[in-house]
Amino acid sequence: MRRILVFLFFIFLFCSPIVAYASCPYKIVQEPKGVYVIEVISSKSRVKLQPVIVSNLETNFDVYKRLHPRFVVNAGFFDPKNQKTVSYITIDGKIVLDPKQNENLMNNAALKPYLPKILNRSEFRILENEKGKILYDIASHNDAVPEGYKIKHSIQAGPMLLPNLKLEEEFFILKRNGKIISESASSLHKYARTAIGIKNNRVFIIIATNDAPMTLEELANFARNMELEKAMAFDGGGSTSFDSQELHIISEKDNQARKLKSFLMLK
Repeated sequence: MRRILVFLFFIFLFCSPIVAYASCPYKIVQEPKGVYVIEVISSKSRVKLQPVIVSNLETNFDVYKRLHPRFVVNAGFFDPKNQKTVSYITIDGKIVLDPKQNENLMNNAALKPYLPKILNRSEFRILENEKGKILYDIASHNDAVPEGYKIKHSIQAGPMLLPNLKLEEEFFILKRNGKIISESASSLHKYARTAIGIKNNRVFIIIATNDAPMTLEELANFARNMELEKAMAFDGGGSTSFDSQELHIISEKDNQARKLKSFLMLK
């Protein structure tokens, strides 16, 4: 079974869950053994969540060491063969990664009938209005934004977990005659998982490690039990990774960190 390397140190210093909000813009809570929930304290004016992309694949820890954020977590899907994205990524209002530029995806004859579903998968959005007010949302890529807001940053992955699990709608499973004939992202099997959710305009990140692997349905139920309003999955399995001063998680086999294309960081 895949193993996990988790280092918890200085837990009573810096950003420990027992430290008051005033001292740290996030807190880490260990749920059942092997599952971590990171809550971003969005009321802090200096808190900035934003995507990070890399030209050549890097591990989550490489990005953490290079950019020195509060934390960094794995995010969108990518093709390890050509290192190109399978997810839309927007930074400062500009699409910086476009899956339509990935020829392996767009020219795959078996996937062509399902490209509309793949390209319209769910995305985590950071919206901003003219007064600088930030609103977090999770929506399908083609969905309109609320009136008065624009997309400042976004990260696509999927599937949507809440309010409804959209496995078939986002082509994570394929059914014929009522039977499932294929799955993507090992959707129906237990693996390490990364998810992001929102409640009362607060952001929550869920990390299910190799010590507590989940199916996507189980991940959706976990988010529902947290009473999140909306939630979606990021890339999972061996891509599941998280780095902060207190917590380092990798999920690839033999404790080797997987190199990735996109990330979400808290500056």
